[in-house]
Amino acid sequence: MNTEFINITEDNLAEEHLCCLIRSKKPHPGIEAKRLWLADRLKEGHVFRKLNEKAIVFIEYAPLETAWVPVTGDNYLYVYCLWVSGTCKGKGHGKALMEYCIADAKAKGKSGVCMLGAKKQKAWLSDQSFAAKFGFEAVDTTEDGYELLALSFDGTRPKFAENVKSGEPANKDLTIYYDMQCPYIRQRIEWVRKYCEENAVPVSLIQVDTLQKAKELPCVFNNWAVFYKGRFETVNLLDAGSLGRILKK
Repeated sequence: MNTEFINITEDNLAEEHLCCLIRSKKPHPGIEAKRLWLADRLKEGHVFRKLNEKAIVFIEYAPLETAWVPVTGDNYLYVYCLWVSGTCKGKGHGKALMEYCIADAKAKGKSGVCMLGAKKQKAWLSDQSFAAKFGFEAVDTTEDGYELLALSFDGTRPKFAENVKSGEPANKDLTIYYDMQCPYIRQRIEWVRKYCEENAVPVSLIQVDTLQKAKELPCVFNNWAVFYKGRFETVNLLDAGSLGRILKK
């Protein structure tokens, strides 16, 4: 069993696969968009650590101060994603990745580690029960059932930005905030755009392309967030079924 992990760096970014979408024949537009996004983030202390083979086994985290999420707090690391998939499950990879992140936080003198969770497990979020095994606990919540999970080393606590609980989009159309961190997003945005054009659904697609925009968002965000009729709906990527259910409300 391969247990060798490597970190993506500015030197190997162009050559290494990025786990989420594994393609062997030609470049994938979502992957290339992710590489461009990562190129700037790595300079800010962003960490992408993965199993050194073609597999979906990785963790991605950043200093909270430069993490593209509407969460505030001093001296924390924020975990965007920890994903182990397919035949790699059950081999201790997730545990090794989380232990690396926690050790990295302590080595850097951080106050703790935090991540987005929910009272009820949701797709596209790391397993909250897994996080609880390491001592993560809910330190802030929203009316929509999302939670900010934190492992504090010194008793301090991060929190959702005030705009998460008080904000709302400028219009009542279907509104999607997104960035290019996740390789799935580029194609999904084009699918939503086409779906709405074909079904005459007014839609606002708002790219979050700066740290300030991310910190000021009117909802929880982990690279994607959906509103409809002024109401926050989900951080899950949409398919025909889930979008149809939202539009029927």
